[in-house]
Amino acid sequence: MIPLEVTDLSVSLGGIPILRDVSLTVAPGEIVALMGGNGSGKSTLIRASLGLVDHQRGDVRLFGTPLPRFREWSRVGYVPQRADVALHATAVGEVVASGRLSRRRPFVPASKADRAATAEALERVGLTHKRSEPFVHLSGGQQQRVLIARALAGQPDLIVLDEPFVGVDLTTQATLAALFGRLRDEGRSVLVVLHEVGPLEHLIDRTIALREGRLVASGQAEHDHHHQHTAGLTSAIEGVTTPWSS
Repeated sequence: MIPLEVTDLSVSLGGIPILRDVSLTVAPGEIVALMGGNGSGKSTLIRASLGLVDHQRGDVRLFGTPLPRFREWSRVGYVPQRADVALHATAVGEVVASGRLSRRRPFVPASKADRAATAEALERVGLTHKRSEPFVHLSGGQQQRVLIARALAGQPDLIVLDEPFVGVDLTTQATLAALFGRLRDEGRSVLVVLHEVGPLEHLIDRTIALREGRLVASGQAEHDHHHQHTAGLTSAIEGVTTPWSS
């Protein structure tokens, strides 16, 4: 079953068109990169795909179920841009544990399975030793890894990440890229917003480019010729204000 299908999606915010008839799919065990220039609509597309922003036209299906009827949110992990997250003095372990809420009944203490999943998620991002520290005291790269661990704690089949490499050092980028590769090998799907492919270059299965809210390029990545593939996408979106952002 296809984790994410978006068909002819159109979104307007405050009467201003942001997305115009955009379609995309994310297949099982696939890493899809969503790229585009400033104001291209990347973040709006993923937020609308998860029901965080209303759409005016088009259709979104998660695991074959129309978005309005979808209830299996434990199957979806979402990592927003770090700048959108304000957790102040919350401990790292508590942040990651919150990723289990979609699998728990309200007001019921964490189960053994919840604690094990939280511990595993922290281990996967290499931050077990930071469990008791306040989130706000971590470096930018460590904070990003915590947010990814929070998404992983729910053991999702589809992971959606909005600019996970922004403000993150190259070593952390490489660590996260290796993690994404392992997730794909496990059969999980990854949709990631990027401003450049970076260390994900040889892991990306398909790249989708937006410009001014429209799909301008979409293609299967041929890893032996990925530089040419990326150059073609860059050409397709050139003329957009830089630096790249959502």
